[in-house]
Amino acid sequence: MENVRLSRYTTLFLAAGIWFIGKFVRYAFPPLFETLQGNYEISNALMGTIYTALLTVYACLQFPSGMLSDRFGSVRVVVTGAVLAITGSLLIVFDSPLIVLIVSMMLIGVGTGAHKTVSVQILSKVYPDRTGRILGIFDTFGSYGGVAASITVTTFLIAPPALKLFVGMLPGAPWRGVFLLSGISGLVLATGFAVYVPEQLPNGAPAIDDTREGIPVPEFTDYLKQLLKPRFFLFLVITVLFSFSYSGVVAFLPLYLSEAGGLDTALANLLYSTLFAVSVVQILTGDISDRIGRLPIIVTMLGLSGVALVLSVVFIETTVVMLTAFVIMFAVGSHGFRPVRGVYFVELLPEWIAAGGLGVVRTLLMIAGAAAPPVVGYIADISNFRAAFALLALSTLGAMVLSGGLLLLEMRHPAESTPFS
Repeated sequence: MENVRLSRYTTLFLAAGIWFIGKFVRYAFPPLFETLQGNYEISNALMGTIYTALLTVYACLQFPSGMLSDRFGSVRVVVTGAVLAITGSLLIVFDSPLIVLIVSMMLIGVGTGAHKTVSVQILSKVYPDRTGRILGIFDTFGSYGGVAASITVTTFLIAPPALKLFVGMLPGAPWRGVFLLSGISGLVLATGFAVYVPEQLPNGAPAIDDTREGIPVPEFTDYLKQLLKPRFFLFLVITVLFSFSYSGVVAFLPLYLSEAGGLDTALANLLYSTLFAVSVVQILTGDISDRIGRLPIIVTMLGLSGVALVLSVVFIETTVVMLTAFVIMFAVGSHGFRPVRGVYFVELLPEWIAAGGLGVVRTLLMIAGAAAPPVVGYIADISNFRAAFALLALSTLGAMVLSGGLLLLEMRHPAESTPFS
């Protein structure tokens, strides 16, 4: 009986496992920057440019991967992306010229960029009654990919005695074992995904076969029309405002706490780590949203984040305990919002363009997120960090007010709360 219950979650564990490896391999590079610079004799600027190119390729793949999924099948896109990322990882295992490293990193960017948008659609189909909880677990797996990457890279750079046998079999330097490990793990997960997941999708859901009788082939104009639907557009604005705020906080929180709050750098960095440590709350908020609805949780989480930012601006010179409470409040609200946001978008989108629609959304969110650091930095330069974080607080509270309006609209007109009514 227990095995049957666990088997119901196999699709989730396979998708979340690939997402974990995808974030792991992307975030394995920053801790290796110094090593890569020494190995390939390149400058900080060139190393940063190559990594930026990886992240740019990843961001640019969100919409194309979703559109390809709508046209040719979701499992096919996920597995193809995984194979590309695996290939990139395994190429780095061997000592090779700089051009091979660059090609490998681009393959990793392309391959990992094809995963999340499509996987959210798959999980929403396989677990229609528990989508909030499932996406909460899925996002939590990914959140810890970066943490695991840093620990694993450090371990391979030190190469303790327990790893001597494994490291001795590598064709290159010990640090390359990080990419062998991710490549092998990804291969196992991708194989399981390709074999198991197609059988779990509901009848008629495109997985591998691209013959979709009776389902229109999406065109770009179809995505644009859905984007301009009032409810969808309003919620898109809400999420863009949140993405801007969250990225600004993530980029500058340690500096804000040290310069405006007077904390020493080590303590500021310690508080910064709590921003990610509470990401497990995503499981709880996703599960609650399955029970009471998406918008009440969305309004609550955005309100919590917004209030936390306001308090941090007004009382930035308070005690360490209070600053810690503000950071935890913001973290709970931010992480708690994210899986529910994904589910709500899935529920708004017609199934036949769901993946591509999510791809458009994720692309816009990444653009908003990328715009935040330079804006915050500029305001901090011409004024101070309190003014910059006041803008972030205003953006988050604006998102909360708009989501509250959306909630009231759906409460007053429940018959009109169907997608794109």
